[in-house]
Amino acid sequence: MPKLDHLRPSGLHHNPAYSHVVTATGARTIYISGQVSVDEEGRIVGEGDLAAQTTQVMQNLGHALKAAGASYANIVKITTFVVNYKPELRPIIGKARSAFFEGMEPPASTLVGVSALAAPEWMIEIEAVAVAD
Repeated sequence: MPKLDHLRPSGLHHNPAYSHVVTATGARTIYISGQVSVDEEGRIVGEGDLAAQTTQVMQNLGHALKAAGASYANIVKITTFVVNYKPELRPIIGKARSAFFEGMEPPASTLVGVSALAAPEWMIEIEAVAVAD
């Protein structure tokens, strides 16, 4: 397992939902393309339901991590893109996403509101960077 340090810099508010800084030492860096809410056959999952789409996206990240010999614990940074983002959507995303980081320090994270994704039914897309041995 790589060595990950989740730093809590003085002067920055500690938010339990994400880490401001993560340093990683490991042999491999894994870059995972933005995942969207589709199943193995390419069918939309959770159309119109942000929580369901977030859960599917996180499950898809898990499949990608497993293929690379890694797990959610190896993620050092995620970037989340949300269509027509409004602050009241953040708790919905956070609740669905946090289940996948239960019992561990969360990765560094950025959330970006966008006007659209590549398909009109997609509400959220998440990309990740992980470090593994």
